[in-house]
Amino acid sequence: MADSRFFANAGPFSLAHIAETAGAEIVNAPDSEREFHDVMPIDQAGAAHVSFLDNRKYTEKFRASSAGACIVAPDVVDQAPDGMSLLVTPEPYHAYARVAAMFYPMPLPNGAVHPSASVADDAVIGENAEIGPSAVIGAKAEIGMGCVISAGAVIGAGVKIGDNTRVGANASVAHAIVGTNTIIHSGVCIGQDGFGFAMGPGGHVKVPQLGRVIIGDNVEIGANSCVDRGTGPDTVIGDGTKIDNLVQIAHNVQIGQNCVIVSHVGISGSTELGDFVVLGGQVGIAGHLKIGSGVRVAAQSGIMRNVEPGLEIGGSPAKPIKTWFRELTTIERLARKKGS
Repeated sequence: MADSRFFANAGPFSLAHIAETAGAEIVNAPDSEREFHDVMPIDQAGAAHVSFLDNRKYTEKFRASSAGACIVAPDVVDQAPDGMSLLVTPEPYHAYARVAAMFYPMPLPNGAVHPSASVADDAVIGENAEIGPSAVIGAKAEIGMGCVISAGAVIGAGVKIGDNTRVGANASVAHAIVGTNTIIHSGVCIGQDGFGFAMGPGGHVKVPQLGRVIIGDNVEIGANSCVDRGTGPDTVIGDGTKIDNLVQIAHNVQIGQNCVIVSHVGISGSTELGDFVVLGGQVGIAGHLKIGSGVRVAAQSGIMRNVEPGLEIGGSPAKPIKTWFRELTTIERLARKKGS
């Protein structure tokens, strides 16, 4: 059970209501109005709990589970223990995410501006927005309806933030237009100067960074990540993209829709990512490259050239994943022969 000091449970809910939220079919349930009080891991759940099975590694735990209800794929229905109600869907993890969010919805904004916050006279604060302690809202900034600007966050002059977006504690947002339903976690820095200098033997001359950061709807940016504003063109993050903690996105980078970027990734300036690109942890991408839609990159890879859409690549320099695996296997074989 989630710690009630931090998470408020909105349950109980009937099995029928849970199934509707999950988009699942009820199987093996004599009473669809039976109430469930919480979501729990499959090996900890009891009769009043809803769990899920997505990874087949946990099938044995599923067979032994005491969960009252479980969200599962159709091909494991016949392996359920006696007495367990099933919520059957082709996408159990997606369904579980919706159900867990129903039990534990995000806290609603309180609609208040804290007395210690500094809000410019010409800033526009939307209805029911929450401005936390010591937050700063700059001149002519626009904060949408239902937004949460947490303690110590700084929203720069002219910044526009769409409805129902949340900005975490001590984050800073400048020179940016942010969409709706976006989450910017604590410590994120958005819109600072890009790393641009005209280099020469007499020293390095700073190039003015005159672009913005444009962030779409339903984006999430993890704690302590940095997104530099553009040099003249904008830095753009497309709708639905999810960015982990400690990611660096340089000036003029263009990121498509629904990309997934894992922690410690660095994307150099003016590189373009298509839609649904997945970058594993610690991937590094050189500047001025084009990464096609649907590309998947293994962790710790280094990308130094353009990548065609749909490829899976790995290594440094990155190459097609099967080629990389063959090379690794060959090196291991050579090492074993030399050692023998």
